[in-house]
Amino acid sequence: MGGGTVRASLIQIDVKPDESVDSRRARAAGLVRGQVGADLVVLPELWTVGAFAYDDFAPGAEPLDGPTAAAMSAAARDAGVWLHAGSIVERAAERGDALYNTALLFAPDGELRRVYRKIHRFGFDRGEAALMSAGEDIVTARLPGPDLTLGLTTCYDLRFPEQFRLLVDAGAQAVVVSAGWPARRREHWSLLARARAVESQAYVLACCSAGTHAGVEQAGHSVVVDPWGEVIAEAGTGEQVLTVELDPARVERTRADFPVLRDRVLGLPAPKRPEA
Repeated sequence: MGGGTVRASLIQIDVKPDESVDSRRARAAGLVRGQVGADLVVLPELWTVGAFAYDDFAPGAEPLDGPTAAAMSAAARDAGVWLHAGSIVERAAERGDALYNTALLFAPDGELRRVYRKIHRFGFDRGEAALMSAGEDIVTARLPGPDLTLGLTTCYDLRFPEQFRLLVDAGAQAVVVSAGWPARRREHWSLLARARAVESQAYVLACCSAGTHAGVEQAGHSVVVDPWGEVIAEAGTGEQVLTVELDPARVERTRADFPVLRDRVLGLPAPKRPEA
């Protein structure tokens, strides 16, 4: 990183039904290696197995030092980038082999620096919500060079502004949203990404996949929104690399010029139920 800005590349991977996990893993690693010159690279959610491929979650689960982590570590090191490698289905042996939707952040030397287990699981007691355990930790990471602190979220988390507020309180100036968002709710995806940026006065880097996950068409339209809520770059529906320049100073200027976060009122009393 240098010059006070951060160059970020979002890789909107096309999840092809006829492509093996090993092949896709190698292809994703090649795409990461192609981002030499970037500071931060971001991949989508569950791009190895597919966010809606529920039957593949348990068979495709792997530990934090499994094949996907090994491939992404090597790719981050070869490209010399910070890599948010999307998420994997993690099998946590130390937690009774529980499954988690787990995001991995690698440093340019290939070291795994942060692990974020998805807090909000989608499915309304079915699918991911039934098959995976919930994470509990708010996770941020400080990137050296310009003053930029990343907050980590995954897909369905985008619908919960409380988590973004906690990330802001933890110092986040940019929030990564790694997703496998369905095309039928694409308008929600775009709207919520902008809303979270406006209310957090932070960059939102929302990286979705393309193609299909177990027959569910993906939204694509990865998007980067600035702290004022303006879309500075947006992908289409196919596989694409979206590259932008982020200015951490813009976050601080926005918060100083329009200090809405200062006026937050915390600790409001719980709402009273109306009397019958």
